[in-house]
Amino acid sequence: MADDSPKSVVNGLLGHLPPWPRKQLSNSLIAMEQACRQREGLPLLSDADIAALKAGQPMQWESGDAASTPASTGAPPTPAPAAAVAAPAAPAVAAATSAPSGAISEEVAKWVAAGKKWSKSSIAAEQAHRGRKGLPALNDAEITALLGEPLTPATAPAAAAPSAPAAATAASAPRPAAAAATVTASAAASVARGGDATKYVGTPAVGTSKAVAGAGVASVGPEDNEINRQRRRLVWSTVAAFLAAWFIAFFRFFLPRTLFEPATSFKIGYPEEYGLGVDTKFQQKYRIWVDRTPDRLFVIYARCTHLGCTPDWKASENKFKCPCHGSGYDSEGVNFEGPAPRPMDRAHVEKSPDGQILVDVSRLYQWPKGQPSQFNDDGSYLPV
Repeated sequence: MADDSPKSVVNGLLGHLPPWPRKQLSNSLIAMEQACRQREGLPLLSDADIAALKAGQPMQWESGDAASTPASTGAPPTPAPAAAVAAPAAPAVAAATSAPSGAISEEVAKWVAAGKKWSKSSIAAEQAHRGRKGLPALNDAEITALLGEPLTPATAPAAAAPSAPAAATAASAPRPAAAAATVTASAAASVARGGDATKYVGTPAVGTSKAVAGAGVASVGPEDNEINRQRRRLVWSTVAAFLAAWFIAFFRFFLPRTLFEPATSFKIGYPEEYGLGVDTKFQQKYRIWVDRTPDRLFVIYARCTHLGCTPDWKASENKFKCPCHGSGYDSEGVNFEGPAPRPMDRAHVEKSPDGQILVDVSRLYQWPKGQPSQFNDDGSYLPV
């Protein structure tokens, strides 16, 4: 029983970390260790412990036999007596040296003097680079100076280091109480560096970004500045315009399609403007031909009486020829060849009050096969 208690205490503090001596640990391994400690209810690593693990140095509470036990023996580390913990000064000094202090280094001071304002993502990349190269991590004062923010009491450098007796007393205190204090300080420092950590329900997978956030490491995201707000407004405006266009197209689908037909009554000019023969200038616009003979003027409706095609006027042959089935009509629209059963219809014509010819294609005069002709009725022609 005497051997089990120290072993459980040391393992509870080490968690899944290898005992000293050990190699330098990367940020991902430290984040995985923090997540495992949170799930198992063990004390979280403090900033000083994390800095020591990244630098490959013993942690602040590792000393005596616990720090000198080789990893190859496979024996569990044994705790050192309380007096031995307080007596050796070299490990404590090394851990205190590796922990991030509140002073700003010369390199960071040059960066600040250059006038370039760093973002949180740039600082996170620099921290990862320092972890890979084994360099000391940026402290809170350096991060605040790079971000261009004013120093606050939480990020201001410490006024004075604790005296040697006080440090020895603090080192000889029980580890659980000290771990709770350092965990609180570490969480406060993490929040000051990167904002509130994202909260997740349940246990996140080890090695993921959710596990890092769940272990108390602040999440890194885009800054809430005016440029990012303008980008968000632009994106949402584009989405709204796209949805509005689709809504208009959907609504237009249910509107009726209206076809506007040309007027059936129109004027075509004065009788003196037409010479003898067929005039085709209104064929495309009104589908009519104006035909003038020595004693009358009439209008032929350009529609074949066979199946409704529009015949063509062949001036060289002095006839109308239907391109669909070969029906032929003379210059006055009377059929003489092809399948056409009767002559083409004639539109109603009369003189308007201003003397022009008024044509009404809604009133047609016909000559049905085997029946009397309507081509001599009033309104079917104008005498000239």
